[in-house]
Amino acid sequence: MNNPGIPTVKLNNGVEIPQLGFGVFQVPDDETTAAVTAALEAGYRSIDTAAIYGNEAGVGRALAASGLPREELFITTKLWNADQGYDAALRAFDTGLAKLGLEYLDLYLIHWPTPARDLYPDSWRAIERLADEGRIRAAGVSNFQPAHLQRLLDNSSLVPAVNQVELHPGLQQAELRAFHAERGIATEAWSPLAKGAVLDDPAITSIAARTGKFPAQVVLRWHLQLGNIVIPKSVTPARIRQNLDVFDFQLTDQDMAAIAATDRGLRTGPHPDQFN
Repeated sequence: MNNPGIPTVKLNNGVEIPQLGFGVFQVPDDETTAAVTAALEAGYRSIDTAAIYGNEAGVGRALAASGLPREELFITTKLWNADQGYDAALRAFDTGLAKLGLEYLDLYLIHWPTPARDLYPDSWRAIERLADEGRIRAAGVSNFQPAHLQRLLDNSSLVPAVNQVELHPGLQQAELRAFHAERGIATEAWSPLAKGAVLDDPAITSIAARTGKFPAQVVLRWHLQLGNIVIPKSVTPARIRQNLDVFDFQLTDQDMAAIAATDRGLRTGPHPDQFN
């Protein structure tokens, strides 16, 4: 299923997801096909999009043109806030699947909990149905806090396979990662490089100099050694390849500790408790 060079993470239902994938956040639809094509040619097999990105069709065009067998690909998209609720979520799923040109999804996520709207439990029931029907191989959430996750766990037999959250050296989410680990939920990092905001940190640049790697590669390696799933984004073919070149070196315990000390609660996106 996966590029031999990319390790996989086994989710709580036995499905395996490549630990390093390709994200397309903020990539215009007309640029997405070329970016995803470059990623697939470089060796990525996991592609992460979302309804709100407006580029599911662009991803679908790249997948169709690639000629790769469907079973070698791992495709994720997400339910947008305006489409939450049981019936609306089912309709939104069908729309996204059609734009992608696929018959099933590998992973479907509730994009945000939007607690003020209080529709994520109903949305999760819809996702349970899709999982039962075999239309999604794995079900998960994004940007959920422990209280949001616990509510799903208390009211559903389906444990989220993944929680995709903002996570990088500046925002390490240690308590949330521990919550996930105790409950068999995989941690996936969006904005794994903090939109570049952590790449000039002295702890990271010194490791990069010593290892002969770029700072971004050091940060991605840090994620991988923590066990995080990562989905870096780029539209530059050279950077797309560079982000994949992180399997030929290892960070020491001292390196990991030095990066751990850089956590400063830095959010590049909204806080999940306030975003609706």
